[in-house]
Amino acid sequence: MGFVPGEYLIVGRRASDIAASVEAGVGSGALAPGALLPPMRELATVLGVNPNTVAAAYRTLRERGVIETDGRRGSRVRARPATAPRDELRTAVPAGVRDLTSGNPDLRLLPALDDALAGAGRRYARSPTLYGQDPVAPELASLARADFDADGVPAGAVAVTSGALDGIERVLAAHLRPGDAVAVEDPGWGSVLDLVPALGLRVLPVAVDDDGPLPGAVAGALAAGARALVVTARAQNPTGAAVSARRAAELRSVLAGHPQVLVIDDDHGHGIVEQPLNVLGGVTTHWALIRSTAKAYAPDLRIALMTGDDVTLDRVRGRQRLGPGWVSRLLQYTVVELWNAGAVDRAAVARSYGERRDGLVAELADRGVRAHGRSGMNVWVPVADETAVVTRLLGAGWAVAPGGRFRVESGPGVRITVSGLTPSDLAGLADAVASAVRPTAGGRFD
Repeated sequence: MGFVPGEYLIVGRRASDIAASVEAGVGSGALAPGALLPPMRELATVLGVNPNTVAAAYRTLRERGVIETDGRRGSRVRARPATAPRDELRTAVPAGVRDLTSGNPDLRLLPALDDALAGAGRRYARSPTLYGQDPVAPELASLARADFDADGVPAGAVAVTSGALDGIERVLAAHLRPGDAVAVEDPGWGSVLDLVPALGLRVLPVAVDDDGPLPGAVAGALAAGARALVVTARAQNPTGAAVSARRAAELRSVLAGHPQVLVIDDDHGHGIVEQPLNVLGGVTTHWALIRSTAKAYAPDLRIALMTGDDVTLDRVRGRQRLGPGWVSRLLQYTVVELWNAGAVDRAAVARSYGERRDGLVAELADRGVRAHGRSGMNVWVPVADETAVVTRLLGAGWAVAPGGRFRVESGPGVRITVSGLTPSDLAGLADAVASAVRPTAGGRFD
């Protein structure tokens, strides 16, 4: 026996079989995105099983990011299941076409790691890392905390994660449960937009402009039940937004009315931006700020520094002890060596990206094309038809990222990563973009 939502038959006697039947329907397309699943008791009656069995199947599907549950509105297939990540929405780059899609930093601005790795090896030789030691190298914790203090980040202990996304996942998992809602920037980082449903959580999109999330949009998401808010402090991907001091004050005012909401500041742009940090953490009871070393030092270092309230840090570090244990001390020592040596001239790096980013935005403006890019290494261009624009630019010798990788409800656009450009490229690229898109008006991305 089974149940037919539309034309699809759900079958199974065990929770694992029922979950597998739904996943098979989603994978084949028979259960389309947004398809309403039967109420648990109704399906249990049709299948002749205990309602707890169906509840367990639905719980498994939520945890895998296949479905979402919204109270009395029932359970639906997610609009973008976690089995179809946004990273798959990539542009194939033919030979001879300039690739501006990757979001990678300029290799010429990254420091050589030879001396730092050798220094890390010498540190390790003097004091090998063994089980049971502090998971964070004390000198790295001290340097990171000093950096946080200089940027006005509230007091808190320091944890180390394997990159910003790992940190975001651990903080969300420390406080939220499947079915909870998370307010996320739209457009925003595609990996976060994939991660949230993969954890069995619901995305509540929040509109942004050049100064960060719109206060009204954040207030709306919180009123709709968001249990957490993820904000990119600077170098927002894909729009280049940076939270201004005024916007931060407005958002802190909104958050003050929701002290139970978890706030995550993603400062992945640390070391490559000229804009000051305006942190939101500390207004609510639980918060975390995550600072990646990837863009400024090397993506392969896989090091991000985190601080936050005591409960959040304790839960994150406790869960790490039960899983990976710790992030390699050798990598932590490498970051210490790089920081102590001043291996990156942060002001010069920020200036280099800024010249290319601001230059492209200005060239596009001269041609009547509105573009956004206040900080970091990306420029966002709102367009009427992403596919048409991407195709035309490929024909002109430029590959850009389709905005579908970064959007939920906001309007279409394309992302251009400037790290592979030189000043002499800007005029030609702007000509190509101008011929591929129609000028758009307005300062919001919705």
